Amino acid sequence: MTELPDDKTILATIEPLALAAGRRIMDVFAAGCPTETKSDDSPVTVADRDAEVIILEGLRSAFPSVPIIAEEEAEAGKCPTSTGDLFFLVDPLDGTREFVNRRTDFTVNIALVRDGVPVLGVVYAPALNTLYAGRPGHAEMVVTDAGHDATERKQIVVRDSGDPITIVASRSHRTAETDAFIARYGSADLVSVGSSLKFCMLAAGSADLYPRFGRTMQWDTAAGDAVLRAAGGTMTMVDGQPFYYGKGRVAGDADFANPHFVAEGRIAKA
Repeated sequence: MTELPDDKTILATIEPLALAAGRRIMDVFAAGCPTETKSDDSPVTVADRDAEVIILEGLRSAFPSVPIIAEEEAEAGKCPTSTGDLFFLVDPLDGTREFVNRRTDFTVNIALVRDGVPVLGVVYAPALNTLYAGRPGHAEMVVTDAGHDATERKQIVVRDSGDPITIVASRSHRTAETDAFIARYGSADLVSVGSSLKFCMLAAGSADLYPRFGRTMQWDTAAGDAVLRAAGGTMTMVDGQPFYYGKGRVAGDADFANPHFVAEGRIAKA
């Protein structure tokens, strides 16, 4: 396995890259830009591409031996042939639909996967000036200023679920299966949120459950998943089996597609 610095040092290297990407995204957000459509019918903008360049240049400079799976490079067919047990997953702008529609719940996602588990992650919501970071045993929420520099930090942990529980779901990608799952919790409060902020709400103790029965890619979820696990939450497949990252997790789909999943804080079991 590639030798790297300790987790705290790696996270301290990744965080400024997310902040720098966020600065560029907000410059484009303020100026406006045209939207293109990718082969999977999802939108892409110059903000996605510029943010990815910033992140990839930083990661490749700091960690030249670690493979990187990044959304826009993957779309262009630029993917490592092999990742081994250690690799980065990057989504430079998660929630492009929210970005294009002038909403604020879009994020920058950077995660390090080790042995199939996202052990380090940073999720930055630049329009909200809020960053979430996680490493084993420690998750925190970071407030940033207008220049996208960190100003305040506080540790976060998942909460013990109450009655009713709060369920978060995708604003743009709800499915009938997701709705059927939510219906099991008849009295639950339901919040619709875009991007990986759903994981962060669980990690920060403002929600309890995030079911996803629609298609996602590993770069969509790894950073938020890392923050959630660091805060004491869990991520499983819908049958309760452990959720892992790596090539070929879904038979017949793209190399880095995700199976359906359920992310949880501390849910009281019947």
